[in-house]
Amino acid sequence: MSDPATVIPLPKPVLLPVDGSDERFPVRRIYCVGRNYADHAIEMGHDPSREPPFFFQKNAENLLPPGSAFPYPPLSNDVHYEVECVLALKSGGANIQAELALDCIYGYGVGIDFTRRDLQGEAKKLGRPWEVAKAFEHSAPVSAIVPASRIGHPGEGRIWLEQNGKRVQDGDLNQMIWKVPEIIAELSKLFVLAPGDVVMTGTPAGVGAVAKGDRITCGIDGVATLSVEVI
Repeated sequence: MSDPATVIPLPKPVLLPVDGSDERFPVRRIYCVGRNYADHAIEMGHDPSREPPFFFQKNAENLLPPGSAFPYPPLSNDVHYEVECVLALKSGGANIQAELALDCIYGYGVGIDFTRRDLQGEAKKLGRPWEVAKAFEHSAPVSAIVPASRIGHPGEGRIWLEQNGKRVQDGDLNQMIWKVPEIIAELSKLFVLAPGDVVMTGTPAGVGAVAKGDRITCGIDGVATLSVEVI
């Protein structure tokens, strides 16, 4: 039996490059972890105690593949960078045990959670969702995915971001409040995870505003680097 016809063309799949391969990683969903580094929680005015993690989402189409420029978005005058470790899942499920969570990971990358901070501030004051601040076009630049079969599962390593050659974020993966296996376990209590899901795991301190013409370069030592021009 042939596939049914559609009334409009099917959307193109979102595919990320895989480092060292001609194959691509197909993206299903993007989950993001909020305030997962204590120093960042403090700089944003929150208590960094180990409260249950909270999550928000971006859309798969918000991903910006490596080599692309980031167009400064409309309706904002205060767009911030946030460097993050990115997980790409090869399997999933519900209620995944933390000790089994790393088996779900295909690979790792580095990404930027660009945020319309002024719109986020308004949403917080009004008790509204964050989508307008987080899930806008091109808001998630990400590097090629590096397979875990090559690099293992890094629990530590420098994560950093430079703005026009000046290092403004400088942390370590071991500073995460909720570690990668715990993130997957907690997330799978709320959603049924699946192959193709991408998880952005939070940012260290030092977030700040970008301007048109900026060159943003970020990386995780031993994993990946990414460079983005703001236009």
